[in-house]
Amino acid sequence: MLIKVFSGATIGLDGVLIEVEVDVAKRGFPTFTIVGLPNKAIDEAKDRVRTAINNTSFEMPDSRLTVNLAPADIPKEGSRFDLPIAIGILAASGFIKKDQLEESIFVGELSLEGRLRPVPGVISVALMAKEKGMKNIFVPEGNANEAGLIDELKVYPVRNLADLILHLNGEKRLVSQPKTNWENIIKNGSYEFDFADIRGQEQAKRALEIAAAGYHNVHLKGVPGAGKTMLSRAFPAILPPMDKEEILETSKIYSIAALLNDSFFITKRPFRSPHHTTSRIGLIGGGTNPTPGEISLAHRGVLFLDEFSEFPRGVLEALRQPLEDGFISISRAAGSLTFPSRFLLLAASNPCPCGYLGHPKKRCSCLPGAIAKYKKKISGPLLDRIDIHIDIPPVEEEKLAAINQAETSDRIKERVIVARLRQKKRLSGEKIKTNGEMGPAEIRKYTRLKDDAATLLKEAITKLSLSARSYFKIIKVAQTIADLEGKKEIELPFIAEALQYRAQEE
Repeated sequence: MLIKVFSGATIGLDGVLIEVEVDVAKRGFPTFTIVGLPNKAIDEAKDRVRTAINNTSFEMPDSRLTVNLAPADIPKEGSRFDLPIAIGILAASGFIKKDQLEESIFVGELSLEGRLRPVPGVISVALMAKEKGMKNIFVPEGNANEAGLIDELKVYPVRNLADLILHLNGEKRLVSQPKTNWENIIKNGSYEFDFADIRGQEQAKRALEIAAAGYHNVHLKGVPGAGKTMLSRAFPAILPPMDKEEILETSKIYSIAALLNDSFFITKRPFRSPHHTTSRIGLIGGGTNPTPGEISLAHRGVLFLDEFSEFPRGVLEALRQPLEDGFISISRAAGSLTFPSRFLLLAASNPCPCGYLGHPKKRCSCLPGAIAKYKKKISGPLLDRIDIHIDIPPVEEEKLAAINQAETSDRIKERVIVARLRQKKRLSGEKIKTNGEMGPAEIRKYTRLKDDAATLLKEAITKLSLSARSYFKIIKVAQTIADLEGKKEIELPFIAEALQYRAQEE
């Protein structure tokens, strides 16, 4: 008898419907064959499924058994097809009723005792199931919360194969997963670092506030111990909370990468901080079977590159296209995959190898050639893609020993949220959300410079030999400053402040 059961695979971040066709022949030697471009993990499903069915008090059919994973031209990998294969075999053998099979998706790995283990990529499969008009999805208990993010789809957490068989036969119904209460998960979390704990560095805090409000890339450069790393670690505390769309986007990436663990979904903006020995593939993604890299794991959050100048130049140059486009396309012989990478780059570096170039009290011990070589590690085109450049001086003794507490991250976040709401309203007709994402067309459409501000910017272009990209980035930063100040037009002081952050580049 031939039975068809539906499951799902993932290609990149997208779910693909897979038809698991199971044929139990009445004649022939007892064999178990899986076709349809399965990898080794799927081929090993034969032993897992056979043992799980036997340990659930059912018997494997003593005849020729063929499983086809269609479409047959799409490579299949992982252990997610254990459950649909087992359901197909049991249904073809007459142990399971077929009523619900046509409107259901089955995903899960089977243990030898018949329990279900979580698998990656369930959010993508659940989203695909909704788009295909499926009514039910049966997933391991460990995947139920993430699948519950998808509306209009009934999610059933399954503990073991026996419970699912009873449910499909109508003998003992499974309890469906409650729908996600978005109001409970869209909330501010606690953070380890707070701006109130950082003494001095008012200019840097101001620059980071602008960056958080407009989603602008930042380069912090200063001597060791000035507070670059602590400022960066405290930065997530002033970012606005994620909305429903961003939570779903980010959770899908982490589900594919099998990094959700016990969190079920991502509710706080990602803060990724890879070590400077990270490889190019580790940073941008890829591999034989392409997976998301650090820039995709930082989607809608922050990518913090400490010791920026210590990264290999080839690795840093790979950031140039994602910084502009907000996505990364990875091409391999089998095809091309696209991963989102709309991240905020937060980079921190020293001015020279010893770190004390420009220090008011300590002398730099580096030779001129070593300093020049050190600076060349970061190319001009990459620096040109960073909106805000800020020098971090050593903290003065008086401020370091001051008793008065600085402004808290929560106070700063309140202003950031208000500025973001202004941007959201202004850009409501576009696919972008923040000033930092605007291109030349959006800048011309949504920004207005006062005459004196426009005059100052034209003079700066000539004197500073600014590139066209720098010109537009100054306007974007100035627009964010205007949003923080509650102004509809870009005024002279806003352009002047934005120019200061570009002048630090040299």
